[in-house]
Amino acid sequence: MPRSLWKGAIGFGLVSVPIQIVPAIEEHDVVLHEVHAEDGGRIRRRRTCDVCGETVPYEHVAKGIEREGQEVVLTDDLMAQLPLPTKKLIDVLAFIDASEIDPIQLDKAYYLQPESAAANKPYVLLRETLKQTDRVAVTKIALRSKESLALLRVHEDLMVIHTMLWPDEVRDATGLAPSSSVTVRPQEVEMAASLMDRMSQDFDLDALEDEYQTALRELVTTKAGAHPARKRAKATAAPSNVVDLMAALQASIDKAEEDVGTPARKSPKKAPAKTAKMTPTRSPKKDAPKKRTG
Repeated sequence: MPRSLWKGAIGFGLVSVPIQIVPAIEEHDVVLHEVHAEDGGRIRRRRTCDVCGETVPYEHVAKGIEREGQEVVLTDDLMAQLPLPTKKLIDVLAFIDASEIDPIQLDKAYYLQPESAAANKPYVLLRETLKQTDRVAVTKIALRSKESLALLRVHEDLMVIHTMLWPDEVRDATGLAPSSSVTVRPQEVEMAASLMDRMSQDFDLDALEDEYQTALRELVTTKAGAHPARKRAKATAAPSNVVDLMAALQASIDKAEEDVGTPARKSPKKAPAKTAKMTPTRSPKKDAPKKRTG
């Protein structure tokens, strides 16, 4: 289990739950660094000042931001004076229904673990209350000197906190959606739902893997002189144009049924499409047998 990276408490009303935060995400990406292609030498980044040209030690590096052509320098001492009211405290602002939170605001996830045996009772109390009322908590938390909104929820026997974007950090999506004049027929929705059902049969999310990272590891192993890499199957290109949406849905359903081995449901009758028609290929007629003449 990774070590905790934050210790504090959840505070709601007069109740305090001492907890520690443990990362919930473990990424497995292959980390590549930059090298000189000719000799494999590492490419190093140096902190060079563009005013004096000197290499600056890390302890002399400060924060800065340009305003009206002037660089405003913010030292660590000045940054330390900024208020962080939720420092070492997950401050619960409200308890709401989970449906009120748009997932687009969710960011990183962390497990919350009781800090000690004495914290188990209030921890379980808060966890069970959230579970039985089917609610989540909107909170504030300060991580790495940055204050964030956060969502506190129950995950199995643990509580999990998700850092969130502030409302004004989510861009306005006005004008991005298709025109309201575009409509679909009930038959099309029915067939699309049928296809969704068939594509969901025997789906195992845990069986999925990052094929790119797997191929990259094999490439690195091969380059290092081990066994040859397995060739990756070519991805199927998406069709450039779908002439008949209903026909495409039916073909997809038929293929899904072949995969699971159950009979496909016939598509509902539909009115002739107004788009380009596809002329079916007819099999050549057999010549009629010639009559024998006496």
